[in-house]
Amino acid sequence: MLEPAYQADVVIVGAGVAGLSAAHRLTSAGVTTAVLEAAPYPGGRMSTEKVDGFRLDRIGQLLSTSYPELRLTPGLDALALRPFAPGVLLHSDGRRQRAGAVPSAMGARRARGALHAVRALASAPRSASVRAGNSPRVRAGAPLGTAVDQARLGAALARIASSPVERLLARPELPAARALSERGIPARTIDGFLRPLLAALLCDPELTTSSRCADLALRSFASGRLCVPEGGAEALPELLARALPPGTVHTGVRVTSIATTSVTTAEHGEIRCRAVLVATDARTAAELLPGLRVPDFHPVTVVHHTTDEPPTTGASLLLDADRGGPVAHTALISQVDPTRAPAGRALISSTVLGTPPPDIDTAVRMHLSRLYGTSTTRWETLAVQHTPEAVPAMRPPHDLRRPVRLLAGLYVCGDHRDTSTVQGALHSAHRAAAAILTDLGAAGSLHRAEPLRAAA
Repeated sequence: MLEPAYQADVVIVGAGVAGLSAAHRLTSAGVTTAVLEAAPYPGGRMSTEKVDGFRLDRIGQLLSTSYPELRLTPGLDALALRPFAPGVLLHSDGRRQRAGAVPSAMGARRARGALHAVRALASAPRSASVRAGNSPRVRAGAPLGTAVDQARLGAALARIASSPVERLLARPELPAARALSERGIPARTIDGFLRPLLAALLCDPELTTSSRCADLALRSFASGRLCVPEGGAEALPELLARALPPGTVHTGVRVTSIATTSVTTAEHGEIRCRAVLVATDARTAAELLPGLRVPDFHPVTVVHHTTDEPPTTGASLLLDADRGGPVAHTALISQVDPTRAPAGRALISSTVLGTPPPDIDTAVRMHLSRLYGTSTTRWETLAVQHTPEAVPAMRPPHDLRRPVRLLAGLYVCGDHRDTSTVQGALHSAHRAAAAILTDLGAAGSLHRAEPLRAAA
């Protein structure tokens, strides 16, 4: 019988952020770990293409500075986050309006005070208001409606920012679109702000996502700032991979089958271990673990343009409240993170949700011209990146804490076991590592890892 090429306490299949995060927690506990990745590089869907000095994210998922796991995950201490301008810019009827910027500590009290003040003004006789010089002015067609609507929205965001997670998860679960309409929120606020914002956060243009997941996304938005990793999405998994002990991550290794005490690879034969953690995408996980549910997915297409005459929106995330074209959201991303473009050039990254139109570049250019209020004919297209299975769908009923322990010795993690966000992927890894350590009773290394070599 052939001797195994490598022995470790735990073999992790997949070097995305979930697998790498779990590896950190296990190695920190003294457990020898081997991470096997079929691709030639770690990171999974958090990848960044480099073109002529530009850094182009494949999916462009938005992060929040309020994600707890970005602070709690070992190895991410040096992660630099580049925040967008507070709130978002909404485009509607040819105009742009900033919304959703919630003040921090005093946010709830200030928003409630503004709401009471505006209500008082609205109910006062018009002549008195005019004489006082403080008559509320509301632009006709503004995305968020009246001043009362805007103040009410600010108060609601401040409340959800301070709401305990358990309270949000105790709410009745419905598709997000239906839940919003049944909560008594003005239709203009839903269509002008909440729908485009949640579509961007969840990559779900029709808001079929569980209302509980939508509430968590709104909480993250209201309690922090939308942001991206400095240097591109790949910076996060690369940082995790570099901080692991040398020889932990093995790329170009394809796992063909797994058991509770071993994995079989195409390149190195059998690798024995005491536990196996499958940390791949949902479809690959189901291929290795027959019977595991494969969710539906939201497709995402990111179109990257460059110009030497950048738009004037600064570091804002720009959303289309009118849904007047294929672009759900767009940003002058080089203003948010200057490392993503060479000097003298601007990088505009735009996200299309759902099935893209046939001539996507032309359709996107026309839409961007309206959103930014400038000609895009001289913009150069750098890349069109389409990912058909970009984000696992979270339709109700959705279990935000799907089991990560399948049986003793066999575990699974990833954004398909939690919420379909970077926070969800990292949190599922946290849960899986804790389950493995509990089952192993690990107080230290049980095996001395040896270099991985080709099978005989």
